[in-house]
Amino acid sequence: MIPWRIGHQMPDLLVKLYELPEVRANLKDSVRGGVNFRRAMAYEKHQIVNWVGKHFGNGWASECDVAFSNRPVSCHIATQSGAILGFACYDSTSRGMFGPIGVAKPSRGQGLGRNLLLSCLHAMAVMGYAYVIIGGTGSAEFYRRVVNVVEIPDSIPGIYIDKLAE
Repeated sequence: MIPWRIGHQMPDLLVKLYELPEVRANLKDSVRGGVNFRRAMAYEKHQIVNWVGKHFGNGWASECDVAFSNRPVSCHIATQSGAILGFACYDSTSRGMFGPIGVAKPSRGQGLGRNLLLSCLHAMAVMGYAYVIIGGTGSAEFYRRVVNVVEIPDSIPGIYIDKLAE
C-alpha cells in the first residue's frame, strides 16, 4: 500500500542538485547485472503507463502519463531483457518536483530505486534546476540514504490538497 493512500502524510523534502552523488559509479554496478537505466521513449508510453498502473495504481499512472508530454520525456525506467523493473518521473505533478518512483516487488533491494532517483535528479540538474522538491514522500529514509534532503516545514499536505476519493 502506498503510504499517502492510507492517510499517512509526510512532509515535502528539498534536494540540492549541486551536491548530488556521482551517478556513473552507481549505474555501472547495475548494468553489470544486466539492468539498463534510461529515459523512456515515446513509443513505450502505453506499456510503461499500464505497467505503473498495474503495480502502483491509477494515480501514479496518471503522473507517469504526464511525464510523456514533457520534452524531453521526464520518465526514466530500469529494464532487464525487455521487462520493466522500475520507473521514476519528474516534472509531472508540478514543475521542479520529483516523483513518483517505484520498483517492482521482486526487484527491490538491489539499488534500482537509488539509480532511478539519481538518474532523474542528474537529468534535472542538466536542465538547469538547482533544487528539487520531493512531494509528500512515503519513505523519507530512502531519500536520506541516497541524497542530502531537508524537510520543508509546514508542507503537509503540500500540493496534495483536497485529493479526490478513489
